[in-house]
Amino acid sequence: MAIDRIWSYAPGSGYVEGQDLTGFTVAATDGTIGHVDREAAPHGMRHLVVDTGVWVFGRSVLVPAGVVTGIDTQGRKITLACTRADAKAAPRFQTDSETRDREYLTTVGDYYDRLPPRATTSA
Repeated sequence: MAIDRIWSYAPGSGYVEGQDLTGFTVAATDGTIGHVDREAAPHGMRHLVVDTGVWVFGRSVLVPAGVVTGIDTQGRKITLACTRADAKAAPRFQTDSETRDREYLTTVGDYYDRLPPRATTSA
């Protein structure tokens, strides 16, 4: 995936402009990782902040929109093109200000862009 595409929902993902994904369950290719706490798009870098609950000791992870492979509006579920371990190993998200920091977002985008392609399942 080209790095500029990592920040945009892929055609066919099921994303509808203006759709509120807050509260949707987020699933990696091998299981649930949490739910969408909020969405943001500073500097054109659209992403989800996912609350992982107790799975990763209550920390949140930032997931670029381009990692989303499917959105099931009726089931309120989002599927990703990465594993739980991939999401857990992503650059650590520590403060809300990082969701607006171009350098941090670039680091996150580079990390997800370098992941090997994965077989995906529908939402």
